Order: sequence, then structure tokens, then C-alpha cells
Amino acid sequence: MEEYHRHCEEVGFSADEAHNIVKECIDGVLGGEDYNQNNINQWTASIVEQSLTHLVKLGKAYKYIVTCAVVQRSAYGFHTASSCFWDTTSDGTCTVRWENRTMNCIVNVFAIAIVL
Repeated sequence: MEEYHRHCEEVGFSADEAHNIVKECIDGVLGGEDYNQNNINQWTASIVEQSLTHLVKLGKAYKYIVTCAVVQRSAYGFHTASSCFWDTTSDGTCTVRWENRTMNCIVNVFAIAIVL
């Protein structure tokens, strides 16, 4: 187990890898769709579940938290913020912003290292 833990420390959390995974999930769920408030619950659930499944399949020693917000595009904009108190040497975060002509989507991934 100790060897596995050292391996995870060397690899660490890759925000780029997480970004690519999440972007593919968003594209798969929202690509080609127009905003429809009746589909929001299904879309957001699919995005977070698919993202989480793919992140876990990486086999890294992390706990993941994935959040997703989808809003209709408007002149008012869309603003979010987050803050974490954690070990910056092992934990990480990634935010993916996606949009089309009718909606904006923001997905946050928080990765917390599991210390064995």
C-alpha cells in the first residue's frame, strides 16, 4: 500500500486531465442542445455522474466532488466562486466553463487526496 501511495503522490492531480474528461462529458450531454428548463435536472445529473465515473476510473487515490450549474444565457451574466482550505501539494481543483448560443455551464471538480 505504501508503494501505491508514493505513486499517487508522484502523479498527483492533473487539472488538465480532469478538464478534458469533464469537457467531453459536457459535450456529450449538452452538445447540440438548446436551453430547456425541463431538462436541467437530467443534464446536470448526467454531467456530474459521467464526470465522476471517468475520474474514478483513473485509479488515483482521490475523493472527488463534482458540481454542475447550467443557466440560460442572458445579458445578466453568470458568476461563481469557490474557496478551499486543504493541502495544495496533493489536493486540487479544476473549473470547466462551457457555453453555446442558449446556455452556460460551469463544472467544478475538487480532488482530495486519500492518505493511506
